[in-house]
Amino acid sequence: MTQLSRSVIKAVYANEVSEGVGARVRRSIGSRELRNLSPFLMLDHFTATPGAGFPDHPHRGQTTVTYMIDGMFQHEDFLGNKGLLGPGDVQWMTAGKGIMHSEIPYFDPDPKKAVNPVGMQLWIDLPKEQKFIEPSYQEKKAKDIDVITPSDGVEITVVSGESHGIKGFVRPVGGCWYFNIKLQKPGSRVFQPLPEGWTAFIYIVSGKLQIGVESTVHSKYNTLVLSSQNDQNGVELVRPESATEGEEDTRFVLVAGQPLDQPVVQYGPFVVNTNQQAMEAIKDFQLGRNGFEGAVGWESKIAKEFRA
Repeated sequence: MTQLSRSVIKAVYANEVSEGVGARVRRSIGSRELRNLSPFLMLDHFTATPGAGFPDHPHRGQTTVTYMIDGMFQHEDFLGNKGLLGPGDVQWMTAGKGIMHSEIPYFDPDPKKAVNPVGMQLWIDLPKEQKFIEPSYQEKKAKDIDVITPSDGVEITVVSGESHGIKGFVRPVGGCWYFNIKLQKPGSRVFQPLPEGWTAFIYIVSGKLQIGVESTVHSKYNTLVLSSQNDQNGVELVRPESATEGEEDTRFVLVAGQPLDQPVVQYGPFVVNTNQQAMEAIKDFQLGRNGFEGAVGWESKIAKEFRA
């Protein structure tokens, strides 16, 4: 099959914004500069420092995908799910009709070993007919995620989807293809197939990147929205030939998902399809009903320790 690469149709720099308690995140998708990228709602590149975190808060109507780059993060929700994510671990949480959870950084008690957690969190819209399904939680450890080297100087972590014959972990609801890719040498390149017509983007964590035959060199903290013409069956990813001494490896996430033909009404952590549903979500959470029964009087253990 002829390989025809997608191109960059928009590049957005992820500026830092305040989020949670004392936390700062680099947000691109979901910012004023980049909305309506269905099925994707928000992308945050977070770094947590001591005293910062995301204590107890609700969600409805979306899936969140958290991928850790460095350090450790804790999760706890009112269904009893608990997890400790380390470097390379991934967590998929489908909020469905309602969930309340807490996300708090974990630091090694030995200050010499303590590492500030760094990671990515992506929000994915749920199809309207599945907005009110039962919530679910799943995580996968780095050791259980396939890492492949399809060409010299190229390393692909297949978090979900398919790459060069390897099929990764796929969620049945609120799913996407998700790859963590490293181009370790100047001139390293790889063609990654993608489903035709799907929305796709790249977020550059470090280094520099070129797409296909384009001459533009993109740098870290930029989100690149890719074209989605039906005859474009993937994207060619290239680390520029020119390199300076001590230059960072090129590292980025490549994500693709099937767009949804539906309205999006978002009120904070509630993502529904109408203004009426948004008002109902607020009332349901306040009154502890229609999926939020478990939120009444609930407080996570990790949030209590965080506030102590």
